[in-house]
Amino acid sequence: MYKQSSLDLDPKSMPRQPDTILHKNGEKNSPISVILVSSGSRGNKLLFRYPFLKVSENTSSAATKQRSPYVLRTAGDSTDDSDGDSREQTPLTDEQLVAGFSDIILATILATKSDMCGKKFELKIDNVRFVGHPTLLQPPHTIQVSKTDPSPKREMPTMILFSVVFALRANADSSVISCMHNLSRRIAIALQHEERRCQYLTREAKLMLAMQDEITTMTENGTPQSPFRHILPKCKLARDLKEAYDSLCTTGVVRLHINNWLEVSFCLPHKIHRVGGNHIPPEALERSLKAIRPYHALLLLDSEKALLAQLPLDCSPALVRLIKICSAMKNLQQLAQDADLALLQVFQIAAHLVYWGKAIIVYPLCENNVYMLSPHANICLYSSLAQQFAQQFPGHDLPSMLAKFSLPVSLSEFRNPLDAPVHEAQLIQMVVWMLQRRLLIQLHTYVCLLVPPSEDQPAPPDDEPLLASRMTGRSLSTPSALSFGSPTSSDDMTLTSPSMDNSSAELLPGGDSPLNKRMTETLLASLTEHERQAILSVPAAQNPEDLRMFARLLHYFRGHHHLEEIMYNENMRRSQLKTLFDKFRSVLVVTNHEDPIISLFQSPPE
Repeated sequence: MYKQSSLDLDPKSMPRQPDTILHKNGEKNSPISVILVSSGSRGNKLLFRYPFLKVSENTSSAATKQRSPYVLRTAGDSTDDSDGDSREQTPLTDEQLVAGFSDIILATILATKSDMCGKKFELKIDNVRFVGHPTLLQPPHTIQVSKTDPSPKREMPTMILFSVVFALRANADSSVISCMHNLSRRIAIALQHEERRCQYLTREAKLMLAMQDEITTMTENGTPQSPFRHILPKCKLARDLKEAYDSLCTTGVVRLHINNWLEVSFCLPHKIHRVGGNHIPPEALERSLKAIRPYHALLLLDSEKALLAQLPLDCSPALVRLIKICSAMKNLQQLAQDADLALLQVFQIAAHLVYWGKAIIVYPLCENNVYMLSPHANICLYSSLAQQFAQQFPGHDLPSMLAKFSLPVSLSEFRNPLDAPVHEAQLIQMVVWMLQRRLLIQLHTYVCLLVPPSEDQPAPPDDEPLLASRMTGRSLSTPSALSFGSPTSSDDMTLTSPSMDNSSAELLPGGDSPLNKRMTETLLASLTEHERQAILSVPAAQNPEDLRMFARLLHYFRGHHHLEEIMYNENMRRSQLKTLFDKFRSVLVVTNHEDPIISLFQSPPE
């Protein structure tokens, strides 16, 4: 981190910021200001800052007895009214927070030495944190004397380094600071490239400095004016920095074309991912993306046409191909097969689209999916969502549709054999539309082993249920190799996949063979004696095939793997699993709740 002590400044001369801050936009993740500084043969210069300071029309504050609202006040300052009463200090807005630093001070503390170039710059002063990426343009030139011309030639003014600095609040999250540094670095790389190609930055800097000198001359002879206000309409780089600042404060998506040539794209995930009015933490989003599985699906939040129009001209052809064939009814494994792409590449593209807020992860739509109304859904009769739904699906209204999901219901219950196929297709479109707006949540089936305690065993406390927590089954992970397949039917959603390197699943045919008995006993060895006896006392355990299947799936009965995941990992049908659960219902507890991996995209985080 760049230390303030290395600046050789008197700490007493630095403006002191009060502790009370009023945020202008109410968003703690938004930057306060963007600043462009440079250092060269003419010293340190502040080329541009936005938002720029607003200068009061009347400069004779002493005559009018009005203090500028942007004058920095200390903790001991107070304002006297006409009656002589003392009023409390007015909190500072974001604009006033940075206004306490003059252009000269900002140029001094932000234009670093050459040794700091190419590294992260971070400086905290009171309530403000400055983040940037100083970039070296060229080493300092020396004055050269030509052998043919004995008279020394004057060195032309040169820019040695520059930096695009974002001013943040001192208590900004570390992930926000990292993102702001990343954006500063991207802009710096583009400016460095254009400077070496056509001296773009030098031209823009000369224009900015010339406008500042011109406005300074006008200020001395008349009304004070902000030079940066006059720079904006004449300087492309200034407009780009303003656009970046405005985008960060609103949508969080920045798309710049430096010198109308190089594109700089950036997104602030803290602004993009919002569910129910709450932001999804970036670390939670990253954990969810790492946990997606081949049986998950990608749901685009924009139409195919709108999404393709937002892509740059030089985007990956694989991305375009995946967007064109993407469907909420296809899992990632099917998308990889249909797009002729590696599964890992599909995972990377899906994570890219989710990170940019263009898609979410869901489970593929099929008739066995169980949905219910989200507790955070907007159910107002005359909301904007209701109007959009009525326009999208004439003859249907959103409140009536949401009322059908007031209790958990599977899509198969909406099927009517007498309806035309177009009605079923429209139902799917409605469900997709509601999933895109986070109006529905999907419930999955989980199974837990719950053995009744013995008579001589004390009952566990209420907050410590006797589940299969003592089991030591292996944890599952994404398989390293997959044999691609497709669902046999929407009822079973069975995918062809290996058994996760689970040797216990490879039971030999031949009924009640000694080898199968030993393998079953080995699988049950992780249980306590009481649990084994309770399982063996179930009537279905007398059937060797049922007992072997139960032992084979034992490590899934801990409430961490839902029914669809078991079907995928073990290549089994839904009917087989439900039949097994029913046979061993005396020692199994079946629950329904959201999948933690995709619930992040459906419900606001707590």
